[in-house]
This record gives sequence, structure tokens and C-alpha cells, in this order.
Amino acid sequence: MSEFWEEAFQSKGSMWGSSPTSAALQSAKAFAEAGYSKVLIPGIGYGRNAQPFLEKGMQVTGIEISETAIALAKNQYHESLKIYHGSVTDMPFDKDRYDGIFAHALIHLLDQHARQKFIANCFSQLEKNGMMIFTAITKRASTYGCGSPVGQDRFEQFGGVKIFFYDLNSIEREFKSFGLTTVEEVMENYPFYLIRCKK
Repeated sequence: MSEFWEEAFQSKGSMWGSSPTSAALQSAKAFAEAGYSKVLIPGIGYGRNAQPFLEKGMQVTGIEISETAIALAKNQYHESLKIYHGSVTDMPFDKDRYDGIFAHALIHLLDQHARQKFIANCFSQLEKNGMMIFTAITKRASTYGCGSPVGQDRFEQFGGVKIFFYDLNSIEREFKSFGLTTVEEVMENYPFYLIRCKK
């Protein structure tokens, strides 16, 4: 998986553009309204989704598997970001606690065991009254069912990426033990669920 993303960032650079996602904007607003100041962004990529949190004066730490993406982020944001190089499956990278955690379009790239570990590790790094927000692709995406099946609702697509497609039942099953509060649909490139959990 790390080789795939390394090649993708090397060949396409800022492949999703420079503007943050609507989910990042919405999450930064929610974190600001809650008075949060310290945010963790697993899968920070080249940093575009850090921008709305930084603009609201929050301290942002990221985790990223691609060294190329980290270099792009450092070039853009310099010392404004602290980024750990590694896989989110190896969390935690520090002993810090965070007010807010935002993970966009990441969790559906993991297998069931890794998803559960990732959710649990994020929850354990939340401060009391902290919030974590995940976005996950839904079964309403046009790509659902395409490619080679590699498990229930999971398909290998795009030259080797394995994607799990969520519905409300799978969200309830995976997040209910970790303070699940709300689920709403948001449209990015594909239909996503925006999943909020509170500690």
C-alpha cells in the first residue's frame, strides 16, 4: 500500500488540488466552536486538509505514509505542521492527547482488523470531551461493486487499492463502542459519510 501512494504522489503531486475538502472545512468549524486547539490528522497527505484547522489557530499534527507527500506539505506549510512518517496502522506515534481528530477518505482503505485498531487508537488519543470525525465512502458510490471482491463490501480497484464501502449498519457496528454521535452524508468526489464520535 505504501508503494502505491508513494508512486501516486510522485507522479501526480498535489493530485486532489490545493483546496481543502468540504468535510475538512465543516470539521474545522465544529472543532473551533468546541474550543479545540490541538488536532491530529491521520493520513494528512500533502496538507490541504490541514489548512482550515491552521487558519483557525489550531496546532496540527499529521501522520503520513508517503515521504513525497510529507515533502510537499513541508514545502507548503513549513514548520506549521508536525508530521510523523508512517502508517496509521502503527499508531500511536506519540503519547499526546488531542482535542480533535480528523481522518478523511482513509478508513475505508483498511481491512476490518486495521479499521477497528485505527478507530480504537484514535479514540485512545482523544482528550476527554474530544471529538473525532471520519469520512468514509458509501455504497452509493458509482464504484461500489466494481473491481475484484476481496471481502464483504470490499473490492480491489484502481490498480491495487482495496476499498471497503460503508452503509449505516457497518458504521453502527464499527463505531458504536467509540462514542458515535451523528452520521451525515457529504459529497466530495464520491458520496461519503461524515461520522462523528465524542469521548
